[in-house]
Amino acid sequence: MSIVVTGATGHLGRHVVQQLLEKVPADRITAVVRDRDKAADLAARGVRLAVADYNAPETFDGLFAAGDRVLLVSGNEFDKGRVGQHTVVIDAAKKAGVALLAYTSAPSSLTATLADDHRATEEALVGSGVPYVLLRNGWYHENYTEQLAPVLEHGAVVQAAGEGRVSSASRADYAAAAVAVLTGEGHENKAYELGGDEAWSFAEYAAELSRQTGREIAYTPVSTEAYTGILTGAGVPAPLAEVFAGVDAAIEKGELVVSTGDLSRLTGRPTTPLAEAVAAALKG
Repeated sequence: MSIVVTGATGHLGRHVVQQLLEKVPADRITAVVRDRDKAADLAARGVRLAVADYNAPETFDGLFAAGDRVLLVSGNEFDKGRVGQHTVVIDAAKKAGVALLAYTSAPSSLTATLADDHRATEEALVGSGVPYVLLRNGWYHENYTEQLAPVLEHGAVVQAAGEGRVSSASRADYAAAAVAVLTGEGHENKAYELGGDEAWSFAEYAAELSRQTGREIAYTPVSTEAYTGILTGAGVPAPLAEVFAGVDAAIEKGELVVSTGDLSRLTGRPTTPLAEAVAAALKG
């Protein structure tokens, strides 16, 4: 029996594999990657590698075995039909008779376009008959803290989220929840609504940046149309810019506030505070 992680060299997948290595022997972990070279560090630690691509169904033939526990990390190729990509993995898992398939989804409260692929994938997974876990991940701190250069350059946090709040957490937090499910018992056919312990607003985020940098950084709320224009002007493809602006509109409506406490319960510890993520990003 293996614990198999797809997208294992991505931001979240790599965190999951690294945390799994603290709990289970390396030879029980299989990292599914597109590029073997990018996983050389994992292979050096004894992790088994499997090369496969969501866009090539045949690459998943025989990849899983009966009794495996699988983490399907959602794809990020918004233009390539993510539901079809995910279904490739679900079908292969069903054929192999895996013991569990966990999927990184989005909060059930999110109605933005971004959530459509997740809802459709959930439907395919639940309908497959494979024992499943829906890890409905909220927003990541890193969605903001990894984009600090323009914020610091202009002294402004610009979003189209009004006074909306976000229950974000770190990638490492969400990875820890996935590891808890993959290595624990009693999670079959459950959905977890995952988010940070403390919701924050962009005005508070700007204030935290000001406090830690000693500079005046203001929050400038704009319309979704203006925000879409800013993103496309910065080189973001128009369809993706619309997705991001749609998420901001959802934030303004409160759709990314997750107050279940599921994330800290699964991991057995408080989630990473935003201030800590900001400090780490500024040091980096």
